[in-house]
Amino acid sequence: MIGLNTAAVYVLQTLGSLYLLIVLLRFVLQLVRANFYNPLCQFAVKATQPLLKPLRRVIPSLFGLDMSSLVLAILVQLALMALTLLLTYGTMGNFLQLLVWALIGVTALFLKIFFFALIISVILSWVAPGSHNPGAELVNQICEPALAPFRKILPNLGGLDISPILAFMVLKLLDMLVINNLAAMTMMPDILRLLI
Repeated sequence: MIGLNTAAVYVLQTLGSLYLLIVLLRFVLQLVRANFYNPLCQFAVKATQPLLKPLRRVIPSLFGLDMSSLVLAILVQLALMALTLLLTYGTMGNFLQLLVWALIGVTALFLKIFFFALIISVILSWVAPGSHNPGAELVNQICEPALAPFRKILPNLGGLDISPILAFMVLKLLDMLVINNLAAMTMMPDILRLLI
């Protein structure tokens, strides 16, 4: 029975985390004003539409942002964590604590989206600079708002852009100092730390 629970937790975390990534990516795409007609944006919209449609009737947009996708991401993370705890320990625990853990998890994933988009952007700048691939364009649209503040601070180095290095450092420091400490302070179980 323990083996089946472990397998169920693995499948649940894998599929749930993938859907959570798509939901949060939809929020990020709207946040950075990505091209809606990009095929990857269209995929994110179609994959999340069934659950977002009823939420949109209840949750209004705020400052031009689709808050329903952010709320859906928190709800998916909450359900994922609750089911993981239920399958692992036989109890879901305190709802308020689960909500705090879900907020920490969504924030961690938000930072990871930018972190991995920056990695992909740096690799693409070496391998295929100026590519018009829909994936490359989408990655650049995600990275530009994150890199713009650093480009204002750093001097022009004659074609060498080191702003991703500073962005990597800031994202990693936020993950190490804020996310990990919040997870430790709220006594997040190790099984849930796999989700963040």
